[in-house]
Amino acid sequence: MKEAIKTVCENRKARHDYFIHETFEAGIELKGTEVKSLRVGKANLRDSYAEVKDGEIFIEHMHISPYEQGNIFNHEPLRRRRLLLHKKEILKLFGKTREKGFTLIPLKIYFKKGRAKLELALASGKHNYDKRAALHEKSAKRDVERALKERSK
Repeated sequence: MKEAIKTVCENRKARHDYFIHETFEAGIELKGTEVKSLRVGKANLRDSYAEVKDGEIFIEHMHISPYEQGNIFNHEPLRRRRLLLHKKEILKLFGKTREKGFTLIPLKIYFKKGRAKLELALASGKHNYDKRAALHEKSAKRDVERALKERSK
């Protein structure tokens, strides 16, 4: 039986702005109404990043909107949230992020077996000419696909 994975939100701009070298699955430490907001799909990963501090990984600037029925138990939307990874993975990421040009970028949030997970990427930034080349390659590929589709009709 296949696992049911429900995607909450994606950081599509990350694949445009960064070269993705490796991805990790991390749990997210959430407070009460944050889970309900995520289930409704009220999250945004734009401009968010992760960093290693004191042997733990935290995600910064991830926006989870307050839950509408949450009254006084709501949370701060942009608070720092701890990510749950194995110690070995944290040490590996700590070493990699100390290298020049590497950063930790969240790619998407999803639910897997009822638990909120975050796909974290070890990435390095693209230059403008890399972004232009990727867009050119993508449009050329799309044109070829379109031509093949029309030819087969």
